[in-house]
Amino acid sequence: MSATTTSKHLPDHELKDVIEQELEWAPNVNADRVGVTVHDGTVTLSGEVDSYPEKLAATKAALRVRGVTALADELSVDQPWRRDDADIARDAAAALDRSAIVPEGSVKATVHDHIVTLSGAVAWDYQRRAAIQAVTPLRGVRDVRSEITIKPAVPISAAQAKAKITSAIMRNAQLQANQIEPLVHGGEITLTGVVSSWAARRQAEHAAWAVPGVTSVRNLLRLA
Repeated sequence: MSATTTSKHLPDHELKDVIEQELEWAPNVNADRVGVTVHDGTVTLSGEVDSYPEKLAATKAALRVRGVTALADELSVDQPWRRDDADIARDAAAALDRSAIVPEGSVKATVHDHIVTLSGAVAWDYQRRAAIQAVTPLRGVRDVRSEITIKPAVPISAAQAKAKITSAIMRNAQLQANQIEPLVHGGEITLTGVVSSWAARRQAEHAAWAVPGVTSVRNLLRLA
């Protein structure tokens, strides 16, 4: 992921200190095992953590810090426990079956070298995210990859999609509608423009995904 730098930002060494403080503040991250380097606002996280959720928590903590313009995640999961792929696959299948959000039988999980790959098709992005969240905390998982496709039940015209996205952006307190331009081609949405934070960038993307008929969202929003 990448974004343009802001004209007023912390020097790299100060930004590094702030990120390390944020990692120490996060209760679900062992900051002593996470290395931080910063170059022109781009942050690289390295080291080993105990679980995949901890890896995600560390990256989210770094992205919360003002002044971070891009993040390279080089963290690896050092599992203190050892589990067979078959055991993880059974747990993943059970977790998907238990989910009240993921449609029954719509998503399958395969496991190789402790990496879970999800495949299948759902109607909404929130269902895809629910499938990912269902398998993320499983013991022994060191990465989750999604090959789930979005197949909406109802198509939508480009004009309708753009109007709905624009309205959603205008309603969101974190976003400035006049700085975000949604480009619509069929069910594919491309977001261009400028936002003030990674949180705002994610909010804009969620707004686009919430529109019925959307099959993909390309987030090209820059930080400023």
